[in-house]
Amino acid sequence: MSYTMDRVINANFEDVDERVRHALSERGFGILTEIDVKATMKKKLDRDMSGYRILGACNPEMAWEAIGLEPRVGAMLPCNVILREVAEGVEVSAVDPVASMAAIENEELKTVAGKVRDMLAEVIKAI
Repeated sequence: MSYTMDRVINANFEDVDERVRHALSERGFGILTEIDVKATMKKKLDRDMSGYRILGACNPEMAWEAIGLEPRVGAMLPCNVILREVAEGVEVSAVDPVASMAAIENEELKTVAGKVRDMLAEVIKAI
């Protein structure tokens, strides 16, 4: 089972970032966290790498529902979306919530995870 939904876009890193944020917003997601991995690795290890950014995306309605069904599910939130520079452009990968929730034995939660997966799949298609 794949644990991400992916798409490569032949465009500038910052342009793809803007498109991802817009597509997430259009589907009810906000960005709770943002990690510039490239800058962090440079600062902490003095190592260079290609652009790599992690966006912690959250749809409040879906998070509310999931937490109501499984209070400790917050350990698995938010839904991470990464942007990574590759030879062909920028690869965007969103976590598959169904895959990440597979270890939790709660069928209602799996239904919510399926809805979120569908929403994130729409985001990937829209960018």
